[in-house]
Amino acid sequence: MRWENLQQTDSLQHRLPGYRDPAAIRRFDAPEALDMRFYEVQAKSVLNKVPERSPMPFRWTINPYRGCSHACHYCLWGATQVLMADGRQKPIADLEIGDAIYGTRRDGRYRRFVRTEVLDRWTSLKDAYAVTLEDGTRLVASGEHRFLTDRGWKHVTGAQCGLEQRPHLTANNKLLGPGGSVAAPDETRDYRRGYLAGMIRGDGHLQSYTYVRRGRGEGHVHRFRLALADMEALVRTELFLVAFGIQTTRFQFSRASTRHREMHAIRTQKGRDITLIEELIKWPLLPSLDWVKGFLAGVFDAEGSGGRDALRISNTDAEIIASIKASLRRLGFDHVVEKAGTSAVRVVRLLGGMPQRMRFFLETNPAITRKRTIDGVALKSKAKLGVVSVEAIGISIPMYDITTGTGDFIANGVISHNCFARPTHTYLGFDAGRDFEREIVVKVNAPEVLRAELARRSWKREHVALGTNTDPYQWVEGRYRLMEGIWEALRDAQNPCSILTKSPLLLRDLRLMVEIAERTTFTACLSIPTLDEKVWRETEPHTPSPRARLEAVAELNRAGIPTGVLIAPLMPGINDAPHQIEPLLELAAEAGATNIAGTGLHLRGEVREVFFDWLRARRPDLEDRYSELYRRGPNLPQPERERLARLARRGGSPGSFWRDRYAERDAEPRELEPAVVQQSLF
Repeated sequence: MRWENLQQTDSLQHRLPGYRDPAAIRRFDAPEALDMRFYEVQAKSVLNKVPERSPMPFRWTINPYRGCSHACHYCLWGATQVLMADGRQKPIADLEIGDAIYGTRRDGRYRRFVRTEVLDRWTSLKDAYAVTLEDGTRLVASGEHRFLTDRGWKHVTGAQCGLEQRPHLTANNKLLGPGGSVAAPDETRDYRRGYLAGMIRGDGHLQSYTYVRRGRGEGHVHRFRLALADMEALVRTELFLVAFGIQTTRFQFSRASTRHREMHAIRTQKGRDITLIEELIKWPLLPSLDWVKGFLAGVFDAEGSGGRDALRISNTDAEIIASIKASLRRLGFDHVVEKAGTSAVRVVRLLGGMPQRMRFFLETNPAITRKRTIDGVALKSKAKLGVVSVEAIGISIPMYDITTGTGDFIANGVISHNCFARPTHTYLGFDAGRDFEREIVVKVNAPEVLRAELARRSWKREHVALGTNTDPYQWVEGRYRLMEGIWEALRDAQNPCSILTKSPLLLRDLRLMVEIAERTTFTACLSIPTLDEKVWRETEPHTPSPRARLEAVAELNRAGIPTGVLIAPLMPGINDAPHQIEPLLELAAEAGATNIAGTGLHLRGEVREVFFDWLRARRPDLEDRYSELYRRGPNLPQPERERLARLARRGGSPGSFWRDRYAERDAEPRELEPAVVQQSLF
């Protein structure tokens, strides 16, 4: 049986209204399902007729699940380094909700690095796999984890067929990301000395001299001053000096103006301190690696640039330029020296693009965050991130999962991945709120029953729409795998059909969908209400990333499956602003969406109560407005519906989305060559 790998930890049974036999109650030992119960039932019928009064243009649906268990999770080893928004790295095990990190967002032809935040985090115990890359990077993750490759998102493990069939990593794949992930340097004594040498030689003022005073002995002047606009580097220098017993005084060096930022400085005028500083910044005869890393960090903070552009360090001192070159060679960085116009300034420019720039930042750890930013930089990395091997480690270890605002994050230099049907739940004795999300009814015999129903002489091969009530590709479908058998039955019957879902999980069954499209009419649609991270997380907290859904739209269209985007539900004052809708329209068009349209929020019965409870908790400012909008019934007033339709439409006329999708719902199946069928043994 397809669900034989699941664990039933309850021996309880429960009789649901409408079912003759009691349902077996099943739980799963998975973190995303710890407080869920799944009621396995034997359905007598799975083809559901749509009520005549319904405005929907299709007359039949299939819903293998009642209730929705949508959830997303990411699983990585706790020591995995996540790229933070300040350009540094932090182990995923140490992340906290609200931490600012880097993710990516598609913008035109490229993905670009954008700041996002950790929205949720948790742990689980999973089998560990080691992914080794061409540049030596080693990633430890669960088999379910996904990385972005040059061929789309792929799981760590999978198979070409059978229960584990899904896109997965092979030696032919190259992961995408900035690369250059290395451990940050320890702030050893040599690192501090190197940093002070780079910073003070690059931007400090250090002077000692003697002068003759009339009628008295010689006078001695000792001065050290370091003035900077970036407090991060000034504070680091101050602390490093303290570590060597040198106390400085901080003061305002200059006020901000229309052309310059405010500057602060530190200083000391003690002869002993000046002597110590001079000793600290001497060129070592045999510099250690820690000194080299510290020196490059200090001189970069003093004289460098290189956030969005190429990394450069400038100076007029030939001795400093020579030391920069020698230090870069020591760490294996390719570089060139260029003249800055006609001046005496020489510029050392790092070669190798984003991977080497990222490695420089992480391996030397400059203090100034502003110079390390990669906000908006296009992902055009030439890092050597080809997959060399994927190997089972053979043990289960704690894995750390996070949810982010962009649906992805940068881990060890590569990019890592991360409803209106509620009233039907009341028919089963459950409520339309939390029970809809936690008490899931599973029609375990749906594929077999459907095959029998489609074979009846009375069946007229009418269009069947899936996903019109509850999403058939919710999280638990990855365990029960009912949709494979359903698609096979529809394919063999050459029955016109379609799918509406929120989940990219449908790509698992792409082969079957292509086979259906070869025999009869078949279309797909992804429901994507918004790209707004805050709105998405507040209204659909456990659904896959909207951007992952857009990528699924593109993949389906590339495979020849006509796939559209339904912007739904559109909620006035929440996700209906033009600046929220336009980017979604543009990305949907780029994904090749065959139809793009929107529909307003529908509030009937218990759904109205659930939604207004949410409004009172999250958006009390909109409660009066919604009370007025839905004063006359479950639908928005006609002018409001037309306004939303105009905002979300890309071509066509109002209402054309559903009409076009089901125009051929009663089409006759295409003639196929007779297939050779193996005779049954029994």
